[in-house]
Amino acid sequence: MTRTEESRRLIDLEDGQKAIIISITGGKMLIKRMADLGLTSGTEIKILRRALFSGPVQVEAVGSRLVLGWGLASKIIVKLHE
Repeated sequence: MTRTEESRRLIDLEDGQKAIIISITGGKMLIKRMADLGLTSGTEIKILRRALFSGPVQVEAVGSRLVLGWGLASKIIVKLHE
């Protein structure tokens, strides 16, 4: 999927922002792993805490708090939730 002005990587959001997952860029195993965590297209996700450079990203989604590595979070494409 090509990113548009409305879409951005999860790591580009600020603490407290909410977004909807548009897609996850990766292979079948990564997409399955994310689906097992409840992270699929259409899921609302909120940034709880984001490290500035290459650190983990703490998010809240589907009633759970998750910590995602920087590389993994950079593969999640979202649009801001209004």
